Amino acid sequence: MKKAVLTFGLISGLFVSVLMGGSLLFADRIGSGHSLVLGYAIMVVSFLFIYFGIRSYRDNTLLGQISFGRAFACGTLITVVATVCYVVMWEILYFNFMPHFMDSYFAAQIQGVQSAGLDSAATAAQVAALQHSQQLYQNPLINMAYTFMEPLPVGLLITLISAALLRRNAPTPDKSPADSELA
Repeated sequence: MKKAVLTFGLISGLFVSVLMGGSLLFADRIGSGHSLVLGYAIMVVSFLFIYFGIRSYRDNTLLGQISFGRAFACGTLITVVATVCYVVMWEILYFNFMPHFMDSYFAAQIQGVQSAGLDSAATAAQVAALQHSQQLYQNPLINMAYTFMEPLPVGLLITLISAALLRRNAPTPDKSPADSELA
């Protein structure tokens, strides 16, 4: 399983990392809503390698048979490898090239809360929570945890679907006429 996990996890991770990095160049031009849709579309396309990784493992190592559990474990490990690649790319980009990227994100979030028409106490509480999250995001460990949680659910969903589609149990031997007479 290790070969399939590393091969397809790194391919998926490279794919999602490069496309995510490239899409950040256009984030200001296309707006935050479209940027979010583009980001998750990139994740879905990149995580399609999970399907191919599980299939490769099933067909090349397990002689065409795989249980749902084993397929899910393989897909989860591919997801983790790809997600780690995504996190590494984000950490490099964020802390070295775009340290103020999230400042504009949080400013837009605060602007949205302030223009939502909530009462002043609710607005103040939500703004304070956003400002606290903004401060936490400057810590590299918290930043990594938040970033890890972005693609993980997408990868796990695709893993779940792929494991269900690709599971193939060992064929059961047909009963011979002599067996049915004994039953």
